[in-house]
Amino acid sequence: MTEEKKSMVPKLRFPGFNETWEQRKLGDFAEKVTEKNTELRYSEVFTNSAEFGVIRQRDFFDHDIAQLRSLHGYYVVKEDDFVYNPRISVTAPVGPINRNKLGKTGVVSPLYTVLRTQGINREFLEWFFKSSCWYPFMLFNGDSGARSDRFSIKNALFFRMPIALPCQAEQMKIGLFFERLDKAITLHQRKLEGLSKLKKSLLQKMFPKNGQQNPEVRFPGFTEAWEQRKLKDFTLSYSGGTPSVSNKNYYNGTIPFIRSGEISGERTELFITEEGLNKSSAKRVHKGQILYALYGATSGEVSLSKIDGAINQAILAISTKEGYSNAFLSFWLRKEKDRITATFLQGGQGNLSGEIVKNLIVPVPSQLEQTKIGDLFNQLDGIITLHQRKLESLKILKKSLLQQMFV
Repeated sequence: MTEEKKSMVPKLRFPGFNETWEQRKLGDFAEKVTEKNTELRYSEVFTNSAEFGVIRQRDFFDHDIAQLRSLHGYYVVKEDDFVYNPRISVTAPVGPINRNKLGKTGVVSPLYTVLRTQGINREFLEWFFKSSCWYPFMLFNGDSGARSDRFSIKNALFFRMPIALPCQAEQMKIGLFFERLDKAITLHQRKLEGLSKLKKSLLQKMFPKNGQQNPEVRFPGFTEAWEQRKLKDFTLSYSGGTPSVSNKNYYNGTIPFIRSGEISGERTELFITEEGLNKSSAKRVHKGQILYALYGATSGEVSLSKIDGAINQAILAISTKEGYSNAFLSFWLRKEKDRITATFLQGGQGNLSGEIVKNLIVPVPSQLEQTKIGDLFNQLDGIITLHQRKLESLKILKKSLLQQMFV
């Protein structure tokens, strides 16, 4: 088999298909739509987003951008037409091409190119455009022009884009496969969103509202009023420091150095040495301690540490005394984040202090109820993490298969 023929066969195929794919040009089965909305028959304006595909402009921007009187110059987009948006982004370096799957006709800005196809499986073509197989042609034949955020390519060149096509049966199988994979991703995304909403709702209902002694929702068997305690009355807390960056002996050690943006992570960018720890204000923390971010953009963020390590001055480490629960307190602090930052930070910017956090008034139930609440939210967080990992795995799989199942 010659090198040229090898390039016409994808790396990964379904069993039973072994024919070499045929190289065609986009213009062989697609034409540019030139029909404009001259009589203003259509008022629904679409946009083409790299992330969301072809959607209503109102849904994307939360309001209409285009004025009705200007729509006469917009191109008509029918169901299953493809739309090319020349606006480039990190995820669409030559601009996205997506199919109109809204089940209706609308219009798009004349800055877009609208394609109408025949003689090709539209699902196959849709997923081809979600791969990066067509990027090299675009990058070689076009450019970003005077505007760095917009890609430019002449129409004649655009429609000469080479596309390798298998037989109709293989096109259909590939298109259907990616449709099912995408539905699985959407399902996991919805489950994740549902779990996140459930957690947010429970955080509001399982802790008393300000000024109240009891929460709206409780586990059966608990009826006692919650007590109001200052955080410092039932905790021990401290902040750390940063070893001198000019001393190389203090860094590249074995102790994870946790900074405020890393309090929820399982790894850190920096590591310090025992010498760096001992000769600075950095302080050790242990897995399960509460880490509270005091400074900068992460002010008010809180997490139970997932690792043993050391902290700097931007983090307050908190441990509850006997009879109290780290998990319970950490989830109360998460629930109160917006109120705390709104109260103590000007315009949501600035730094919190250890004293502010230590003097917070915390509603506290019995130890058993604390434990049950902490366990519930820990379990919910575990389920959310599992769905996040599954979702990420499916997205990585999809990205990989897009590069291997097209030529």
